Order: sequence, then C-alpha cells, then structure tokens
Amino acid sequence: MPAFAHDLRLGALKAAYTSGSLSPRQLIGELRERAAALNPEFNLFIHLLSQAELEPYLAALDAKSPAELPLYGVPFAIKDNIDLAGIPTTAACPAFAYIPGESASVVQQLIALGAVPLGKTNLDQFATGLNGTRSPYGECRNSVHPDYPSGGSSAGSALTVALGVASFALGTDTAGSGRVPAALNNLIGLKASKGLISTAGVVPACRTLDCVTYLTTTALEASQLLALTAKLDARDEYSRANPLWNDASAFGKPRAGFRFGVPAQLEFLGCPESPALFAQAIEQLKALGGEAVEIDFAPFLEAARLLYEGPWVAERYSVAGKLIEEQPDAVLPVIKAVLEKAPAVSGVDTFRAQYRLQALKAICDRIIADLDCVLTPAYPRPVTLDELHAEPVKRNSDLGYYTNFMNMLDYAAVAVPAGFMQNGLPWGVTLFGRAFTDQYLLGLADALQRQHGLPLSGERTLESPAPATLARHDSARVVVCGAHLDGLQLNWQLRQRGGRLLEATQSSPDYRLYALAGGPVQRPGMVRVAEGGAAIAVEVWELPSSELGSFLTGIPAPLGLGKVQLADGSWETGFICEGYGLAGASDITAFGGWRAWLASR
Repeated sequence: MPAFAHDLRLGALKAAYTSGSLSPRQLIGELRERAAALNPEFNLFIHLLSQAELEPYLAALDAKSPAELPLYGVPFAIKDNIDLAGIPTTAACPAFAYIPGESASVVQQLIALGAVPLGKTNLDQFATGLNGTRSPYGECRNSVHPDYPSGGSSAGSALTVALGVASFALGTDTAGSGRVPAALNNLIGLKASKGLISTAGVVPACRTLDCVTYLTTTALEASQLLALTAKLDARDEYSRANPLWNDASAFGKPRAGFRFGVPAQLEFLGCPESPALFAQAIEQLKALGGEAVEIDFAPFLEAARLLYEGPWVAERYSVAGKLIEEQPDAVLPVIKAVLEKAPAVSGVDTFRAQYRLQALKAICDRIIADLDCVLTPAYPRPVTLDELHAEPVKRNSDLGYYTNFMNMLDYAAVAVPAGFMQNGLPWGVTLFGRAFTDQYLLGLADALQRQHGLPLSGERTLESPAPATLARHDSARVVVCGAHLDGLQLNWQLRQRGGRLLEATQSSPDYRLYALAGGPVQRPGMVRVAEGGAAIAVEVWELPSSELGSFLTGIPAPLGLGKVQLADGSWETGFICEGYGLAGASDITAFGGWRAWLASR
C-alpha cells in the first residue's frame, strides 16, 4: 500500500492550505492517483471522478480562500446510494442506475462549504448488508487484515478514510451500515439522530429509518461536520430541527459522575478476545469519571429482531421489489433471499409490529431515562470472509447484533475505536443515547479516544488540546436552595418535569441567604456578595432541557435563574434574587441553609 503523504485531518488541511504549502489541486490530484492504485485490491470506488469531472469543484475554489469556507479543499467520498449531480447513482445495482440532476441535500451543503467530492463508493447492494461483500463491483476487504471484510453496507466509504484517500466519507445507516464498517476499520462512525442530517437524494433502504452517517478518523471531526450540516431541510419530509442544546457548543469533555448503561445480557458469540476488550472499555469510561449501571438489554434485542423478522423488510422491498419482479437476475441472490418474504407481509402484520415496537420503545426509554448514555460492543465478534461466503445471511446477522435496534427506537449512536485484536483487526464499541444527544456522545467518544490513546487510521493523530468545556446533552442542571429542595413544598415542580436529584452540596463561600417577606410559600433569596459571604447548602437537580423554559417562566419575582458558583468552583444555573426583593427580608445566613432555618422554627 502506498505510504500516506498528507495529514488529511480537517484542522491539518486548513493549516496547510492557509500556509500555502499545499493546494486543493495538488492534493486532489495525488489522492485520485492513490485511490486508483488501491481500487483493484480493495474495490472501494464504483466511480472515481475523472479530472474533467473534478474540475468544476476545484475551479470554484480558485476565487476562495481557506478563511472563507470551513471545508475549503477537504476531500470526501460519497456512498453510491447518495446522489452526486451528473454522476450515476447505482446502489450497487447496474440495472437500477440513474443519473441525478441534482445532488443530495447533504452533498450540496458540503460542496457549498468547500469540500471536494472524489467519487462514489462501493456498498452492499441496496444498502442491504453489514459486511461489504454483496456488490457486483467486487468485495471490499478490510483495510488492516485481508482475511476479513470491510464491514458494510458503507464499505467503500469506510475504506476511503481508513486508507488515507479522503478526510471523511458519507455513508448511510439503517441497521448498522455506518457503525459496523467504522468499528472494523478503526474509525468513528456517527449515526446521528434520525432526521438530523437530510436524506433527500438518498436511495431509501427503509425510508422511515434511514440516516446519513459520517465516517471520520476522530470524534472531533465528526462533531464539526455534524454542526455544519444538521439543518432542517424542506426537501426531506423526515427532516427534524436540531435543538440548540445539541449544537456545536455541546461538544466537550464529560462531566465527572456521568452514568452509562452496560447490558446485563452480553453476547460475544464465542469470541475469546471481545469480552476482555469490552471490559477494558468499561474501565476506560470509569477512569473518565463514569459510573457503570447494569441494564436489562432484552427489550432492545427484541426491537432489533423486528427489523428483519417483522414488516420492515417490506419497506426495503418497496425500493428493489419492482426490479426483482421484472429483472430477477439484476439483483444479487443473497439480496433476493433477504427480501423474498416481503410480498407476503400484510397490513395487519405491519400494524401489529408497530404496536409492539412502540411498547418496546416505551420500555427502553424508561431504562435509559436516568442515564447519560449506553455502552455496547460494536459487534459481538468479527467474522471472516470465508465465514461470510459459507453462511452469508447468518454471519451478516451476527455483525448486527448490537446495531439493528438503534433507528427502530430513535436513538443517536456513535461507533468508537476501542482496541485491536491479537491479529491486528480493529475492534470497537458503540455509545448510544436519546435522540438529539449526538454532540454529547461525540464529546464522550473524543474523551474515550484520548483516554486509550490508540493509533488512528491514516497515520493521523488526535487534535490537541482536549476540549476545555463540559459536554451537554438533553438535560439541564439547576441549583436550588429553598422551597424546591427535595421533599419541600415546591419540589413537585421539578419532579413533574422529570427532574432528578444529582447531589446535595454547598455554594462557594460568597453568598448571603435571606428569608424573603411574603408568602404563602416561604422562600429564600440567595445573593452573591463581595465580602462577608458564607457557603450555603444547595441541591443540584437535572431536568429535561425542553422543560427548563416552563420552569423558568413559573418563577415569581424577585427570584430568577442565573449563575451560581458551587463549592468546587463550577458555575451552574440556579436561583438568584434581585436586590430589591430583600426589603423586609431576614438575614438567615448563619443557619447555613434553608432546611436548617426551617428546623429552627
């Protein structure tokens, strides 16, 4: 394999372009040559753009500078079920191919940001597979070990990043198609929340479940790309707006004390190495300040089985079915075997399965309600190419054991490199959580990559330094000091909004506490002072960010929410009191807290 000539990380490329030591034309030309040299062995590209096809994208950069475009000259690859204007979209089926008049929405966004498409990558036909061998354009072998597959269905996309051809690649993920190849090739695989990245211009696998994914070397790069492209899209009826708690600023280091779920029912399908690698990942999260919480994984696994055992196989058939009926030889036998039961699925079957899925989602949502995320293996064990040839359906299913439920249950997920097997094959884990916690998960993935310090693909290194800010997700922390304390008169206002108590602690020694005049509910006012302050007993609560606004609007004057400093020096959102509200108030600072003052009465 040719040596890596350039550092393709987003930050490194920007620095090289800004300094003038590299130009987009030079880089893209070299990468095209590299891709052409690798393609006979790895079958990573179905269509590698010619110099003439690349020219419009390069010419558009001539009048721009790296300072003007966030992705100036960044090379990327596109899974060949995602449209690039003027280039055939095949979904790895020549008989299905068409030439789109416009690019997929996400491709348009990336090009407008300065990125340069290198070509269309190989995949399991109609994105039906998790291994990368189901393509008439050739099997995709693993980037590290020739006896193993690349993983799929985003096979070629993963290989372009792992083999140093692209800075990042677009894949899709319906049942694990972005996460499995990421784990098998030492990459980050971001399966963002459904609808967060537009699927307009994507050949559907299951239209209601499909997600566009980013395959990158580092979690930081995936975070940056997500922040740039998580946009509501009028072209996509399934597009969803990204809540502000999930914007770029939510990416950061995890807060000590985060709670992560670990399946009680772990399955490694006889792999002798995976159990120890997973145990090591658990310890690494603990070292980051996490607390492991065992969870019942049975309902997640039942939801996973519905994907192929239930009516969703008919949703796949809605795309390829007509071609199968009219030109049966145009579709690979293994794909036909997967889809052959679809015509027998009835409307009654579909609704019954939807009802069961909704019941399972309610159960699973309750299980993870008090968790920051869940950790699973990315796959139970790797399977070899020989095993896939002998039992293509069974061994493919093995790879999806921990992935198939994710979109069914509407969760966000990111695959993270977590080790290597003794033969050098990459091994990974998945972090998943509630919808729209993507940036939080990426922050945790970044911390995990820094914690284990494993080599990265493409001879690249982690950006440094580590984020200084704390990661945020869909819950907000609120410091209370009075009637909202656990068990007191107004605590119900937190609990009815899904609030939970995180800790009882103290403020920094910079506050005075007052019993305010009026009522009927007695309330304290906590005021920060320049001198003569004391530490006040407080509680830190967490409640869904979506409920914070209603909580705030219900707070009567002279109280409000502002920033309160805790004993450990951190600043949190909490109750503060306007100065005018102290008229007629009694100074009760000497009691050290509201409970102590109430007890004295």
